[in-house]
Amino acid sequence: MEHVVDFLPVVGKHADTSMTSVIVVEDDRLLRQSLARLIGEARSYRCLGTFTTAEEALEKVPGLRPDVVVMDINLPKMSGIDCTRQLKLAHPEIGVLMLTVYDDSERIFEALRVGASGYLLKRSVATEILQAIQDVKEGGAPMSSQVARKVVASFRVAAKADAENATLSERETEILAHLSKGYSNKEISERMCISLSTVRTHLRHIYEKLHVRSRAEAIVRFRH
Repeated sequence: MEHVVDFLPVVGKHADTSMTSVIVVEDDRLLRQSLARLIGEARSYRCLGTFTTAEEALEKVPGLRPDVVVMDINLPKMSGIDCTRQLKLAHPEIGVLMLTVYDDSERIFEALRVGASGYLLKRSVATEILQAIQDVKEGGAPMSSQVARKVVASFRVAAKADAENATLSERETEILAHLSKGYSNKEISERMCISLSTVRTHLRHIYEKLHVRSRAEAIVRFRH
């Protein structure tokens, strides 16, 4: 293992919480040193250390508690994707920014699916690298529009599966059927001989079960 800076005297405590603390996991020596130097010399950033393998990272990163880990996808033994999966399961608060040579949307998407917050191309310029790290720390997700579309599509598939698995009561299904025909809450109340407040209660339960927030979304789910 190669340390860019000495470990902190009290493990897990940052000397300055206003600074963005970073660890680099990269097996290419020149790139690893270049990233460490860039981060270490940048104002408001601190490089806590670097590692050459996923195994080393999993052992040491939790004790250092960085804000962000810059993780190479292609590591010697365990991949950066598998490392990210294990790291995020144990420490979801640590942000992971994937590092890759090519804009390989399939592998990048897989990394995002297991918990990475975004990705960075190795050919990125210094300002892009620092901005991507900061975005991840602040809860952002730096990625290309191509990968973003895959992420959105995956959420839609998950939402559809949830909707299909949702179990509506007979009364809720009846209300949803009326809703799909364009009837208002008042009209549904009159047709079903129930109070307006009861209709609203049923609608709230329908929205919760279908994971939707509007009548239009509920109707779309019902028709599909």
